Amino acid sequence: METICPIDTALASEISHLLTSPSPLQVQEYFDNLISTRKCHGIKVKPNGEFGKGVYADLDFKKGELVFKDQLLVGAQHCSNKIDCLVCSFCFCFIGSIELQIGRRLYLQGLGVSMNHESDMETFKHISKDCSKTDSYDGEYDSLLENHDNLENCASSSSKQIFTFPKDVVESLMNGELILPYSKQFSLPPPVPCAGGCGEAYYCSKSCAEADWELSHSLLCIGERSKSSCREALIKFMQHANETNDIFLVAAKVISSTILRYRKLKATHLKEDNKCAKPNVSDHSDISLLLEAWKPVSMGHKRRWWDCIALPDDVDSSDESAFRMQIRELAFTSLQLLKAAIFDKECEPLFSLETYGHIIGMFELNNLDLVVASPVEDYFLYIDDLPYTEKQEAEQVTQPFLDALGDDYSVCCQGTGFFPLQSCMNHSCCPNAKAFKREEDRDGQATLIALGPISKGEEVTISYVDEDLPLEERQALLADYGFKCKCPKCLQEET
Repeated sequence: METICPIDTALASEISHLLTSPSPLQVQEYFDNLISTRKCHGIKVKPNGEFGKGVYADLDFKKGELVFKDQLLVGAQHCSNKIDCLVCSFCFCFIGSIELQIGRRLYLQGLGVSMNHESDMETFKHISKDCSKTDSYDGEYDSLLENHDNLENCASSSSKQIFTFPKDVVESLMNGELILPYSKQFSLPPPVPCAGGCGEAYYCSKSCAEADWELSHSLLCIGERSKSSCREALIKFMQHANETNDIFLVAAKVISSTILRYRKLKATHLKEDNKCAKPNVSDHSDISLLLEAWKPVSMGHKRRWWDCIALPDDVDSSDESAFRMQIRELAFTSLQLLKAAIFDKECEPLFSLETYGHIIGMFELNNLDLVVASPVEDYFLYIDDLPYTEKQEAEQVTQPFLDALGDDYSVCCQGTGFFPLQSCMNHSCCPNAKAFKREEDRDGQATLIALGPISKGEEVTISYVDEDLPLEERQALLADYGFKCKCPKCLQEET
């Protein structure tokens, strides 16, 4: 039997307002302002009758030229990837040092830590808290050594492994006592801990820490200074997301950031009303303020998650209805846990299953992988390219660490995010642009590069699928996006 969300019924009108697509004029105004603010002067976003909207070149681009960089509206590192990469929780650049990145990964691998286990998550949290210090690791690292046995006992017994490298050497990497040759060539910003004291979020700078706190983290922090209504409920929500689908964590950031924007808008209006001595904001939710706070999210194309998620290969078409019902129930369970943690009565429409489903569906349809190359890979490649004598000397120290890391030494930061400009780009099986990180692109921004010459006024397109696949496979994959491709390549192959 289908679960009924009471908020969907009680606030149907308000939810409908939230989920109504903005008008072409509103779209134009929003993206004109966004492009101007971000100084992306080479492009324009224009309403497109057939596809809603599209990105168009506002000047000529040469092959290989940067078309634009797109800052995340919201994003998150995959939970399992946090074992391999310590990055800023806001801009996703790598932090700490080459030694810390390597030592931390070897330490966690040695404990057999898996982010799918609640006890292992606690192990990870403590290690992150103890080894990711800002100025110096000396002295501050003692607590990790003192609690070493407790940390091992915390790790899952089923996944615990013997260290492949001496623990004292790994620890000396993390606490800064052991410096690898030439690592100073790859300096990274020191980790700045979350102001809420959660021990999980770290940043490359105080400005990133403050920006993330104001944007969403203050409500989603599980530290002592968290502004969530129930930290215990928030921990349960996060555990559920880590065990099922971490897309729920990104959806929570959307809701949290909308609530915080709403509160700022209301505070501003109240201040203005007090000056005029004519209060206009009621004690209950002002839908106009909520719609204004929701505006950045409203621009993204949305469908319910359970309606647009691709049917897995191992699910028979005869079981599709049951599968989509299970996805809906999974989302409802997640929503109830989140509601218990950060519910705000004035923003109640955000906690409807209809709204939650559309937020997750927005990521399903519009997300671009969040990828940041690892400086650890660059470091070992640098060592490999040294002149013979220097290389031989350096590898006496570095080769054992490379062997211990194995084939995964080059694992990059991976996550999912919503990029407002990229989300406006339409698909073509013969695209003229692609997402591509250059050597200098070391944070979570999306980078779009021209695949060939693009003329001013021409639409800039990307491929949502592997354009080298046969026509039938491409069309099947694109059906999940809700359209049939009619690009020149598809039309030619159909004839």
